[in-house]
Amino acid sequence: MKMKWALRAIAAYILFGLLMYWYLFYYADAALPAQYKGTAADPATFMSGRQLFLSEAYAKIRNLLFFLSVPYEWLFYFLVLVLGISKMFEKWAAAVSRIRLIQTAVYFFWFSLASFLFTFPFGYLSHRFSKAYGISTQDFAGWMKDELTDFWVNFAIMFAVVAVLYALMKKFRRKWWLPAWLLSIPFTVFMMFIQPVVIDPLYNDFYPLKDKALEAKILALAEKAQIPADHVYEVNMSEKTNALNAYVTGIGSNSRIVLWDTTLNRMDDKEILFVMAHEMGHYVEKHIYFGIAGYILMMLIGLWLIARWMNAVGRWKESGRWMSGISSISSLPLFLLISSVLLFASSPLTNWASRYQEMRADRYAVQMTHDKKSGVETFQILTKAGLSEVNPPLLVKIFRYDHPTMLERIRMLEE
Repeated sequence: MKMKWALRAIAAYILFGLLMYWYLFYYADAALPAQYKGTAADPATFMSGRQLFLSEAYAKIRNLLFFLSVPYEWLFYFLVLVLGISKMFEKWAAAVSRIRLIQTAVYFFWFSLASFLFTFPFGYLSHRFSKAYGISTQDFAGWMKDELTDFWVNFAIMFAVVAVLYALMKKFRRKWWLPAWLLSIPFTVFMMFIQPVVIDPLYNDFYPLKDKALEAKILALAEKAQIPADHVYEVNMSEKTNALNAYVTGIGSNSRIVLWDTTLNRMDDKEILFVMAHEMGHYVEKHIYFGIAGYILMMLIGLWLIARWMNAVGRWKESGRWMSGISSISSLPLFLLISSVLLFASSPLTNWASRYQEMRADRYAVQMTHDKKSGVETFQILTKAGLSEVNPPLLVKIFRYDHPTMLERIRMLEE
């Protein structure tokens, strides 16, 4: 019976993969609408023939990897459950110690290691294609170092989350989702507070912006926007990527304005100031706080749904072969499976909200700098650097794009 469930899941995954391949490579239309041919949004006006070819090919590969990797994660959780692997990890943990916290740590280590190895091929393929198309500049050793750092950082954070979560499940059998949600609020704020000063430096080196003349211009722009900022930080990303980025991160006293060195190398001062004005638009319009509020609300709905569905599965007699019980650590794959499905299902809504905020920030940047020309050039440079699609297929936009498409952004500036 176990193998039947497993084979059905694998067959469904293969069928989905073939369907997505057909959609992305043969059916989906990413052509630019005729009315925008020859405009600033037309990639043929600012990209070479080779760049256009690479952009189209890379976009299809990257989109396919995305749509295959999400259900691949679901497949892992499902197989670990139905094949009894989760119960096996639980037995191993029980054999090590009678202390529940140690049992949770041992179980979660084996589960995390299995997850890392199972999903490693997709991460490696993504890195290889990124390097082959000139986006990544990182060698395998550097990439692997980041992957291992990511493994241990996620292990430490998620172990704390899982330990508290299952303690609540045992204490509050049916209403565990409510205290879990209440505790998630301060935890979310705490993580956003420490992210810039504790977690981010584990991956990259941050230092004050070397170009003091540019820093003065950015700080003057921040002062005009009434943003309290004393420093602008530069991060060394050219060792890893040719892509460009800038952002404002953190909250309170730990907030930072950050520029990738690739952005500094590829853009002039006017374009950088437009990018910074966009990031300041997020601060001025309090998008970070709207984002926190939206996340907390979705956590409440999500945890409630997860509790209901886990209880429904727990009442099914077949589930006894998969896990020791809903409040036992062996039910973790079920919790993560439902969580991942809900996140994917809600991504069209969250991506739409994010695209709306990004468009608002673009409008703010135009109002702040009065420089539409630099804005258009900025988006053209970003398109070339990342080999981005100007007008992605509908499903790709709905499920992948948390920023407006380049066609929408450039069109907004021109119109």
